[in-house]
Amino acid sequence: MTKRMLIMLAAVIVFIALVGGFKFMQIKKAMSQSWSAPPEAVTTVVAKPEAWTTTLNAIGSVAAVQGVTVSADLPGLVSEIDFDSGRAVNKNDVLIRLDTKQERAQLAAAEAQVTMSKLTLGRAKDMTAKGIAAQEVEDRAAADYKQAVARVGEIRATIERKTIRAPFSGVLGIRQVNLGQYLAGGAPVVTLQALRPAYVNFSVPQQELGKVAVGSRIAVTSDALGGATETGTIKAFESLIDENTRNVRVQAIFDNAAGKLRPGMFVETRLASGGAADVIPLPASAVSYAPFGDSVFIVEQMNDPKTHKSYRGVRQQFVKLSGSRGDQVGVITGVKPGEEVVTSGVFKLRPGAAVVVNNAVQPSNSAKPRPEDS
Repeated sequence: MTKRMLIMLAAVIVFIALVGGFKFMQIKKAMSQSWSAPPEAVTTVVAKPEAWTTTLNAIGSVAAVQGVTVSADLPGLVSEIDFDSGRAVNKNDVLIRLDTKQERAQLAAAEAQVTMSKLTLGRAKDMTAKGIAAQEVEDRAAADYKQAVARVGEIRATIERKTIRAPFSGVLGIRQVNLGQYLAGGAPVVTLQALRPAYVNFSVPQQELGKVAVGSRIAVTSDALGGATETGTIKAFESLIDENTRNVRVQAIFDNAAGKLRPGMFVETRLASGGAADVIPLPASAVSYAPFGDSVFIVEQMNDPKTHKSYRGVRQQFVKLSGSRGDQVGVITGVKPGEEVVTSGVFKLRPGAAVVVNNAVQPSNSAKPRPEDS
């Protein structure tokens, strides 16, 4: 019995050794084989130089040359409204009138007092001339007359101040008062904006300040303009540079003949800041943006150091950009004419990665793109 158990145990040990050895050889063979990831599908474009006019782009905001919120000067009850929301008005057009019944009654009494004071002054002068009264009587009568006249002027000014007029020509906003409403002093009535001309305020870095001058032509565009472009000129610079951003505020003026630029509107400004320069335009999707530098991937023939086989791979190349134009960005240095640059799929690439080029569908690469349904 003991001999049989020893034989069975030896047989099991031999079997385990054979299976283990076989698996060890399989694993060793698999480890000796090099594994490579499948190639990534990308689109490419061949780099070609073009002459670009150097432009300075910035984000701006439209501001009115004159813009106020018309408000009540004195408290009172709204007795008349003489404007409609959104209407264009001229300077000194009446907007609203406040109730002045009390002031007009006071004016009538003050005017009667003026008449009486004038008569008293006349009698005092006559009496003084005849020596019946002292000069003091005439002086007191003259002072009373002047005081009465001043009182009339004061009341008339109060009545005039309760007639609220447009301080300048422009376009009204939405009415904020109703007939019969009591207005406190300073209560808003309606906004008034002078739309022609219009200002656009934006900021430029201090290093670009030498390229911008008063009188330079500038163009702005916005989604609200429906793709149209408005042109104007640089009017003024802020006298101080922002210490936090090292940017300086610039103000441009536009005729805005069509009235499409509205105060508060967001716009994109484009200012020609130099002559034409040779750059290589690439789709914006070709650039990999990073804090340590912008880069692109260039397709080249490469050799696998393990298998010594040739394949199409990518090389990461850092570049210097010159700005944008439509869907394109301009590359100043880093890419040579004739090199094949990856235009889509850069986010999944790494240096040396294998790629397969499929240009059946290319990313947009237009200097003047037009969105669908525009």
